[in-house]
Parts: sequence; C-alpha cells; structure tokens
Amino acid sequence: MIIKKFQGKTENEAVEAAKKEMGGNIVIMNVRDLKKKGFFSFFSRDQVEVTVALEEEGEKYTPVKKEENRETVQRRPLPNVQGENSAVLEEKLDNLHALLEQQIQKPEEEKPEEELETPPSEFERLMKLLYNKLLDNEVDEKYANQIIDEMEKSAKPNMPFEYALTNVYQKMVLKFGKSEGIVPAENGTKVIFFVGPTGVGKTTTIAKLASHYIVDEKKKVAMITSDTYRIAAAEQLRIYASILEVPFRVVYSPEEIVQCLRVFAGFDYIFVDTSGHSYQNEEQKQNMEQIVHAVDSEAEKEVYLVLSATTKYKDLLKIVDTYSEITDYKLIFTKLDETNALGNLMNVKLHTDKMISYITCGQNVPDDFREFNPQSAVRQLLGEKV
Repeated sequence: MIIKKFQGKTENEAVEAAKKEMGGNIVIMNVRDLKKKGFFSFFSRDQVEVTVALEEEGEKYTPVKKEENRETVQRRPLPNVQGENSAVLEEKLDNLHALLEQQIQKPEEEKPEEELETPPSEFERLMKLLYNKLLDNEVDEKYANQIIDEMEKSAKPNMPFEYALTNVYQKMVLKFGKSEGIVPAENGTKVIFFVGPTGVGKTTTIAKLASHYIVDEKKKVAMITSDTYRIAAAEQLRIYASILEVPFRVVYSPEEIVQCLRVFAGFDYIFVDTSGHSYQNEEQKQNMEQIVHAVDSEAEKEVYLVLSATTKYKDLLKIVDTYSEITDYKLIFTKLDETNALGNLMNVKLHTDKMISYITCGQNVPDDFREFNPQSAVRQLLGEKV
C-alpha cells in the first residue's frame, strides 16, 4: 500500500497531480483544506490537500522486535506510510483504535484461556473482533470472510495491533473505491435519471440534489417526472420545483423526454423522476428501459439507482440485478438515519461494483444529504460511532 499527499489550488488539481505521478488506479483517502498561517498568508491562496492510496503487490513489512514495548510501536511510522501521512491515518483511527483495543483486551467469553492449548494471539483476537463487528453491521458473511481471509494471508509474524488495524481499514476503503457525484456534460445539457423501487425516497432525494446544485453550485436545473402512476409524487415534485423556482414538466412517453431537451436547451441539468419499478413486473421493466434510453442519441446522461439502506439484503440483490439488465448506474442510499447497520452499502458495492455517490439521512430538504464518504463508512462498519 502506497499512501501519499498532493496539494493544489482545488481538489481536482491535487487529484490530477496524484494521477500523473501514481496512475489512474488511486483511491482518495482524505481531502482537507489547508489554511495558510502567518502575516503573509493574507496575500496567498488557500490550498486543498488530498491523501491518496495505491495498492501494490508485495508490501514491505518489518516485524516488531520482542523487546519493543507498545509505546515504541505506536511511535513507529506504519509500513509504506511516510512522514505526516502516518499522522493523518493515526489521527483518523484514534477513536476506533481505542475502542477495539479496549475490547480486544477483554477475556474470551466462550472459553477460558486456561482451557485452551494455545491462547489466541493479539492478531487472532483482533481478526475475530473485526469479523464479529462486520457481521453485527450486517455485512454478508461471504464478504466478511473475504476481508478476514485477505488480512490473514497478508499477516506477518508478530504483526502489531496498529499495523493490522490500519491495514484492514485501508483495504476496506479501497473496496468501496472512489466516490463522485454528478459530472457536468462536456457539451450541452446532462439528463439525470433517478430510478428505483417505490418508497425509497426518490422524489425527496431529487429535491435535495436540485437544491444543492441550484443554490450552492449556481447551476440551471429543470425537473420533469415520468411517474404518472402516483399523482402525489408528481405533485410533490411540482411543489419542490415551485419553491426552487425552476421549470417543471410531466411527461407521458419517451418521445416527450426528448422534446424537453429542446425546451430546456441551455440548462445544465434536467432531473428526471421515474415511477417505482418492481423487479417482478416485466412490463414495468420494459417501460423503464425505454425511458432511460430515450435520450441516448440526443444528450449525455447519468442514471442513479436509489435504494433504501433498510431494505432486506436479498431484496436488494434482486433489485440491483434487475436494473443492471436495464442500464448502467451509480448508487444513492437513503434512510441511513433509520438503521445503525451499514453492511448493505458494502454488500451492494461488492456485488455490483457500482459507485456509491450520495447518501441521505432524513427528510429535511436540502440538509439531510451528502456525498458518500468511504472513510467514514468504514469506521462505522468497524465499530466507531461517527
């Protein structure tokens, strides 16, 4: 694992510098604003710093000598993490480290250690604790086993607690991969489709995103709905459009969506709400396919599959597989405020290999949404209260 920092005037500039040096397979681990200090800082611009990771084969590792105590180990820079990069990771893991270390030092509940032929090592107890944390957070057993197996294969003799914890943290962040929101069209208007089952909060999510791009990003946004099955949903979106003072249309066919491209020429985005689609209804599936592919030859588009974090995992698998047959998509997870278990986010990510772009955590428009943060999600999966 190679971890390095890059700076730039903007996040994009720093990321481009990272890609130029390390290639396109990097994963952004952290982004923070750098505030200049001192008198002359008044005359200079602030900068953005990104920390990126790149996984490589054959990571180097130096075993801990027996005479080194825990305090010495904690001060030693972690493998492949140099200088202040180590400090960044240690700062992000402080609370999680304390929580896990406190629990790992508890005596075994299942069987007294005196009855065991060989007491488990600290690493073995950590792996067991992490495995249980993942299952508690409803990570599917096969993915939990996969993570632990990868850790055990890369484990070295006398691996310190700090190294093992940081290693599993980094690997899980890499499993989530990069996250990005809506990307502007290279030319003209981009059409953004929101699809998914009934009741997951598509309409409210559209209102949150529209508000963000209108108010914060100063973009021109139009809204349309093809959900003619639920009058209440169309009326709700109409009200949001009125509050935000943006144009709104109801469309009844794929051809009408294409016509809206001409009506809203010059807009940055057209947000399209769609009817809730049952993965068991073949007719609805075909209608949805026609809707999301209506603009393929006319404009750039993105499709977001909106899912509830509270939906049963087995149902989620059927939903994402059905939509994968229709179109490519990014993911939005809603209702994170209604569950303490984030395992479904990792389950769906690993099952589909689709990007998670946004999460929502309440009904308030526009406040209760944010871009997905892999680091925060991993810390929660490992037991930290974020």
